[in-house]
Amino acid sequence: MKHYTYDEWLQYVKDEINDKDKQELEDHLYTCDQCLTHYLLAIEANETSLPILSDISEFTDSVMAEISKQKIVVPDTNSNFSTKLMVPSVPDTKTTKTKTEIKKKPFYQQAVFHYLLAAAATILLTFTGAFQSLATYANALESPQQQVQEKKPSVTEGVINKTFAWMDSLEKKEANKK
Repeated sequence: MKHYTYDEWLQYVKDEINDKDKQELEDHLYTCDQCLTHYLLAIEANETSLPILSDISEFTDSVMAEISKQKIVVPDTNSNFSTKLMVPSVPDTKTTKTKTEIKKKPFYQQAVFHYLLAAAATILLTFTGAFQSLATYANALESPQQQVQEKKPSVTEGVINKTFAWMDSLEKKEANKK
């Protein structure tokens, strides 16, 4: 990756380079943190020569007006041709619909409906005993495994039992020798 020097960024900030180089520098800023640091240092060094905004809200309004004039190119997916539709990027505030003109979603597509449906299903399953029968079924599945585990001694108990049996056999041998 090619990095640009501080002097190149200083020329960019002072607007002393051609449009092609400007575009390359701007594209490079998106991917390089090191060059972004040089760019910010160049801006700080030239801060006094940069224009001062007299009315910030007026500037914001003019930028937003320019953005709403721009169009975004969207490919037409309904046809096999390479036609493109032009769609405004930001809706114009003058043509926005009022609350009465906005079509509401049907009741079955609203979140409140889904919450009420889930609550009703939970209450129905609770009162019919479905949850109780599930709990009984789960206990029945677990109990045979517990019984099998209770019958089979653990490894530690098996070792202890064998050790005691061996010690008992040693004691019998000693008693037989005497």
